[in-house]
Amino acid sequence: QVQVVESGGGLVQAGGSLRLSCAASGTIFSFTTMNWYRQAPGKQRDFVARITSSGSPNYADSVKGRFTISRDNAKNTMYLQMNSLKPEDTAVYYCYVINGLGRGYWGQGTQVTVSS
Repeated sequence: QVQVVESGGGLVQAGGSLRLSCAASGTIFSFTTMNWYRQAPGKQRDFVARITSSGSPNYADSVKGRFTISRDNAKNTMYLQMNSLKPEDTAVYYCYVINGLGRGYWGQGTQVTVSS
C-alpha cells in the first residue's frame, strides 16, 4: 500500500523560510512526476510545483524565484524549499506523486501559516 507523508509545515513570519518534505513508500514501481499543491481556506487546490524523475522542475508563476523543488530518488523523497514567504502562501500543502503505472497518490497535507 502506497503511503505519502508530508512534513515540515508550521508558522513563520512573512519573509521567512520553511522546507517541506514528502516521503513516498510502499510500491515497487518508481515514482515519475512528484508534485506539490496547496489549498487555502475556501479556495480550490492549486498547483505549486512539480519535478520529473530526471529532476526537471516546473513552478506556478506565484512561487517562481522563491520556491525550489528537489527530490532524492533513492529515498523516494521530495522537498520544497520556500523562501521569502508571504501571507498569501498560507495554505495546506499537499504532495501528489505518480508511480510508473500512471497512478497518483495524495498525502494528507501539512499546514503552512505565514503571519504578516
